Amino acid sequence: MSAGALNSHITGSTFTGLKAGSIKQLPVKDSKVSWRHKTVSNGSRVQCMKTWNPIDNKKFETLSYLPPLSDESIAKEIDYILRKGWTPCLEFDEVGNVRRENSRMPGYYDGRYWTLWKLPMFGCTDPSQVLAEIQECKRTYPSAYIRCLAFDSQQHQAQCMAFIVQKPTA
Repeated sequence: MSAGALNSHITGSTFTGLKAGSIKQLPVKDSKVSWRHKTVSNGSRVQCMKTWNPIDNKKFETLSYLPPLSDESIAKEIDYILRKGWTPCLEFDEVGNVRRENSRMPGYYDGRYWTLWKLPMFGCTDPSQVLAEIQECKRTYPSAYIRCLAFDSQQHQAQCMAFIVQKPTA
């Protein structure tokens, strides 16, 4: 193929470059221009919404920004887990977050893995079975964070979902 055949498709381009008098794309370097004109503002009349208070308000996993889930809501989430064919599992931890207490080695963190409550519930078919285990875990560890996890052992072979079912009261 000749070079002329390749250039014939490019010659019909309509771009002619930037027009004179167009807005400058480069930052202003003039020292006489105030800082207000150099920055972007969304206006002083806009009220921004505060989304989360991080002080003494730890957030965890899926659904943790919602108010505490009722037993009915937890049952619906567990029903979803079971309909997907996933295996429910419960874990608990007294602190509930990743921290460094036992070692300062790079890459080592306490709290990365929570303690397993019994074994994963393989073959579970009814949300009431999981709810009974949640209630037993709450009675045994009333001051612990408790979360429900879902594992997909068929396709992804990984954790697919997790949500907090108990946060200890302050």
